[in-house]
Amino acid sequence: MPFHLRTAFPCLAALALAWPLVSRAAEPASKAVAPGSPASSAPSSTTGTAAAQADDPKIAFERYRLPNGLEVIIAPDPSVPIVAVNIWYHVGSGYEVPGRSGFAHLFEHMVFQGSKHVGDDRHFEILKKSGAESVNGTTSPDHTNYFEVVPSNQLETALWLESDRMGYLLEKLTKQSLDNQIEVVRNERRQNYDNRPYGKALFALYGALYPEGHPYRYLTIGRHEDLATASVEDVKGFFKTWYVPANATLTLVGDVELARGKELVQKWFGSFPTSEKPTVLPVPAPAVRASEVTVADELAKLRQIIFAWHSPATFASGDAELMIAANALMREGPGRLYKALVYDRPLAQSVTAFQDGNSFSGVFQVTVTLRDDTQFEEVKEIVTREVARLTREELTEQEIGRFRASAEAGAIRGLESVLGRAQTLQRYNHYLGDPDRISWDLDRFRKTNGAAIRTVAAQYLLPERMVTIVTNPSKPAGAR
Repeated sequence: MPFHLRTAFPCLAALALAWPLVSRAAEPASKAVAPGSPASSAPSSTTGTAAAQADDPKIAFERYRLPNGLEVIIAPDPSVPIVAVNIWYHVGSGYEVPGRSGFAHLFEHMVFQGSKHVGDDRHFEILKKSGAESVNGTTSPDHTNYFEVVPSNQLETALWLESDRMGYLLEKLTKQSLDNQIEVVRNERRQNYDNRPYGKALFALYGALYPEGHPYRYLTIGRHEDLATASVEDVKGFFKTWYVPANATLTLVGDVELARGKELVQKWFGSFPTSEKPTVLPVPAPAVRASEVTVADELAKLRQIIFAWHSPATFASGDAELMIAANALMREGPGRLYKALVYDRPLAQSVTAFQDGNSFSGVFQVTVTLRDDTQFEEVKEIVTREVARLTREELTEQEIGRFRASAEAGAIRGLESVLGRAQTLQRYNHYLGDPDRISWDLDRFRKTNGAAIRTVAAQYLLPERMVTIVTNPSKPAGAR
């Protein structure tokens, strides 16, 4: 199960809720679905389609909320006989507390272990027999996501599975199952970070950007010591706080009639008790002075340099401008740093740059992997010069236009599948409080200009706020 490369930890006020038992069937009585009437329990609903430019992609949907707090988005599309079932719990590694890093990602694993009416380790098995595809879960600093794409006549099976682990997971949680998944996650950390080239640099980067106690200091994978000391009661408390209906959004996209979708959602989620959404207290990015950290990495073959700055949160003012600026630096071919370091003078093996926003704040990052004989100071001078140009000179309309075209093409590609549409609706709903923001998102790039990009770059990409992480290859003692 994949996870985001960013951090872990936070600051928040939350209410822990317990689940009373609710009588339910062990499995849907019939796996075939038939038309029915909508549930009458939704106190409010909204219907939308993406507005703005006529040529923009549009998704017709209805959003409503059950009395227990569960938010539901249904986007019918009978063109293909499949349905994406996609649920976001609005908790990620950025909402963890000190000493409990990695819990959000650990839970991504735990929910696949089994729940009361499903049984142990049967989630994948049941979905496989139902003809499902794309079954998985992901964790980020901001949310945890579970999804499956099923034949439309298997929708009720998928909803039964998701509802059972929302309401009845803890009854199957044992010390043995927890210890098993703790070791799985710790091995995942070893595989993806500890025993991978440049993995140490990521920990060094976020350690330099964020102080102890900041929710973004640790990566989503968590620390070994926090995972190793996690108790069953710790994990149950996390679940009762965050895995409540009011902190989740269930999205159905595909071959499902609106009335039938509401009926099934009510059947499998409507009996859960009323819950409250935990309150999250935003944490601003700390003030950081320029610093340089050197990392010795016995797995790395080439030197690598990361240059990083604090930047705006996802969808916040300046986020779009820095996305365009990053693309202008690293775009293969015409990118400014690509030309300077890879094409014109072969100093670097690769160059990447990106603006990575999350709910509280973001990071603007440039990473250069050097060739064997390249001098570090020469590369640093070129990178700082090109970044400084962004703060003084406007990008050309051609540079901006390339990114606009890529953004529009990417938006369309992202809507080709029912799962992609579900993720799009979820993302806008999570960050902006409205699934209907496709055109608004694209307009961020259409309406900006070179002057705005230069202004934002001058605000954030200052040399006195640059964190530099230098990775030097090293060999373990006794190696030849």
